[in-house]
Amino acid sequence: MKQDKVKYDFKAFGQAIKAARKAKGISRNQLADTLNIAPRYIASIENSGQHPSLQILYELVTLLDVSVDQFFFSEREQEKSTRRRQLDTMLDTMSETDLKIMSATAKGIEEANNDRTGE
Repeated sequence: MKQDKVKYDFKAFGQAIKAARKAKGISRNQLADTLNIAPRYIASIENSGQHPSLQILYELVTLLDVSVDQFFFSEREQEKSTRRRQLDTMLDTMSETDLKIMSATAKGIEEANNDRTGE
């Protein structure tokens, strides 16, 4: 007896790819050129949830720093979210002075959150 397979809905993944691409300031055409695929293929992934090939999936998540854990293992706690991975990539390119500014900003946010919660 043939067992029915549940097909994964790639719409959320496509939206994450679109958001990550825009956050990096990459146009759909630029991304398509980088991956050597048609821009309409990117549009189909982003807007219609088309299933990308395994190779394109790999290239998209590595190029755009998108964590797939949130899509495939949603019940598990994520090691690093997409936003955290993207922030890590940005931090890697910053100078020591920039990192001091980022550290002070993070401390300020932490203190403001503590003041708000009364800790």
